[in-house]
Amino acid sequence: MSTLLAGTLLLTATGLFSQVVGFIYRMFLSRLIGAETMGLYQLVMPAYSMLMSVTAVGLTVAVSTLSARYHALGDDGAVRHILRRALGGFFLLAVPLGIAVAALSDPISVYLLGDARTRLGVVLLVPCVLLTGVENLHKHCFYGIGRVRPPAAVETAEQLIRAGAVLGLLAALLPRSAEETVGVIVLGMVLCEVCSACALTLLFRRHWRQFPPGPAREEVSRRRLFAIALPVGATSLLGTVLGCANSVLIPAKLVEGGMALPEAMSEFGVLCGMTLPLLALPTGFIGALCLVMVPDLSRRTARGDRRAAAGFLDRVMSATSLLMAPAMALLAVVGPTIGRAMFRDDRVGELILPLAVGTLLGCWQSVLSGALNGLGLQAKGARNAILSDAVQLAFTFFAVPRWGLPGFAAGFVVSGVVGAGLNLASVLRAAELRARWFRWFGRPLLAAVFMGLWCNLFFRIMLDAGCGQGWSALACAALGLVLYAAALLAQGTSVTVVFARFGTYFRQRRHTA
Repeated sequence: MSTLLAGTLLLTATGLFSQVVGFIYRMFLSRLIGAETMGLYQLVMPAYSMLMSVTAVGLTVAVSTLSARYHALGDDGAVRHILRRALGGFFLLAVPLGIAVAALSDPISVYLLGDARTRLGVVLLVPCVLLTGVENLHKHCFYGIGRVRPPAAVETAEQLIRAGAVLGLLAALLPRSAEETVGVIVLGMVLCEVCSACALTLLFRRHWRQFPPGPAREEVSRRRLFAIALPVGATSLLGTVLGCANSVLIPAKLVEGGMALPEAMSEFGVLCGMTLPLLALPTGFIGALCLVMVPDLSRRTARGDRRAAAGFLDRVMSATSLLMAPAMALLAVVGPTIGRAMFRDDRVGELILPLAVGTLLGCWQSVLSGALNGLGLQAKGARNAILSDAVQLAFTFFAVPRWGLPGFAAGFVVSGVVGAGLNLASVLRAAELRARWFRWFGRPLLAAVFMGLWCNLFFRIMLDAGCGQGWSALACAALGLVLYAAALLAQGTSVTVVFARFGTYFRQRRHTA
């Protein structure tokens, strides 16, 4: 098994574990602080995304791309030089920006986020961003040189530390107000990032002591580093601005439609803090695949082997649909019942069907965006993401005041169609790949719909017969796997054959490299 396949499997397992731990953490957190305070916490997170976009996102892509390129050319001295340059550039951006954010935290919380109770959380985001940037730069350098085990181990521990730190601090400090509660949650994130940043820094230094690189054959200037980082960072910032505006506008537009502010904040907390994380549970495979796909495609591009990506991308699209389509169909059936039981809120799972469709479209968009980054077409991927976010923002602005959260759900689906469609068209042109519509989309979707309809009937029958919700969900999952595999076989597709071809392809690429 090649390094790429092994890395994908390892990061998939890590991602799924992180998703499960994060979901359980959110479940206990929502029970502890309530839906309204969860909504306030979700308002703080766009500010975090904004700061990361300005300071670190472009640099992490540059580090991953350039370290993969120079490692493939055998110039590990340049790899270490890249990381040093990136860390210097990050602190040059992050420190003055952090000071400005701390000084202006009051107007930021009131005028930009729309709620003064987020001020303490905004202040504590500054050290969190500084530590996260150090962690991510080291992590993406590891990914670039093909070493996925150290960051995977740290990420696994990070989820456990974050859950323990946040819940432990809430139980020990007993904050008296919503603002203090949000501040304690961000403080727990800071403690978690201290552990992660220190661990990855020490692991990276240990790696270079074991495999000391020679002197850099080629001087990597800041100009070359920022030639990648600035366009990616700028487009990421614009996309983040749109995403942040969307998050801030949801409760504001619900109020405009006639809802009271506490109720609107509570609805926002249920949507973004409970329902969408429930749908994100099976998506660990997508994040893992993108993390290893970008440096792998970058290495092939550095060797002038761009057309070889076509076969890989064909299998990636098939695997993404075969895994994500049945997962979304099953969650559309059992998700509302499980969500209500776990979060103890009857609103969890509302609109889950359109949100599941939008999540599936988002998976395709993410995979295709990773392919564009690996092919050196970051600008196209960013442009498509911005257009997709603009569509979502338009629906939030115009549809939510009239229709409420169903207007957001409609925009979630339409923006996913726009983003995935544009990315698909760009990848097909860049990789000189012919679309295989029925194999990529038709067969998995038909099988997933067939599975979902039967599982929905079976689930209702079991609940009406008095069976427990947990056992009913497990029985539906088992039945769904059998029905899905049978529906694929009836169409001439076998899941095991598809993933066996994955392994065969990786082994062939390893021998020809």
